[in-house]
Amino acid sequence: MILRRNLDPKLTLLYSWQHLSYYLILAIAVYVAFHIFDLSYLTIPVYTITILSTALAIFLGFNNNQAYDRWWEARKIWGLLVNYSRAWARQVITFFDFHHGDLTNQQAKDLQKRMIDRHAAFVHALRIFLRKKHPYNRNRKEYIKGSNDYQDLAHLLEADEFTEFLKKDNPPNFLIQQQGKDLKFAQDKGWINDFRFMQLDQTLVEFNNIQGRSERIKNTPMPRNYGYFARIFIFIHATILPFVLVQALDWMMIPISFLISFVFLALDIIGERTQDPFENRMEDTPMTALSKTIERNLMEQWGDKELVEKEVAVKGVLF
Repeated sequence: MILRRNLDPKLTLLYSWQHLSYYLILAIAVYVAFHIFDLSYLTIPVYTITILSTALAIFLGFNNNQAYDRWWEARKIWGLLVNYSRAWARQVITFFDFHHGDLTNQQAKDLQKRMIDRHAAFVHALRIFLRKKHPYNRNRKEYIKGSNDYQDLAHLLEADEFTEFLKKDNPPNFLIQQQGKDLKFAQDKGWINDFRFMQLDQTLVEFNNIQGRSERIKNTPMPRNYGYFARIFIFIHATILPFVLVQALDWMMIPISFLISFVFLALDIIGERTQDPFENRMEDTPMTALSKTIERNLMEQWGDKELVEKEVAVKGVLF
């Protein structure tokens, strides 16, 4: 997630230099051609570009609204995960009855600690499961900040459980299932009554819901026809624009057509970069920071003195 107000111009050029080069070369070529070969008969009426610009602006505006809705929904989902994680730790710590059942106090504490640690592992596992990205994106030619390896959560699980965890097709769901087994064990031993068991199990259901909603966004991209036709329309608009402006503006047509085309291109890039919030890019949901926040909260609720370090923004970007 980008926190700084001003963007690095180098990043803008990284994502748009090919398009910008086309806009500039085309504008110069049209200007030169009109003055050398007298191609005035190729001039396009102004109302043509006016209508096209209006339609394109509406199309891109709709596209960007839908992209932002996906980004904001992802952030709300992970906000719920923060809230329910704190509730889970509170319930695990306070719902267990040490005066009933055949568990000793130390066994009880060990089970509580294991369930809290396992939930912190679930949060990290969900982050990694959703991103599924390598440190270097060859298509975008950009490095991806932040570790994205299941080894990051090895310290939160017992060795045998972690080994089994790595073999699963859906590791986060496996951890929720393990939590349910421990809850059932505690209920069978008389450690928690039926009502408290239902409360804790409902919290696990909420974690299932959060994972499912996250997977829906991850696995259901924006309809690709929106992005495809947006690029086609922008290309057509940028190609026509110099022919419309060349006679009225003379050489000033070059910077003006370049600037107008860049505005539409920027709108398209913003929508494209916003619509997939779980790709571990600068614009995405800061899941690494949220995961560490949840782990810190859980450890603090348990009473640990040494907490995991907070994720800090690097050059105005929080991952």
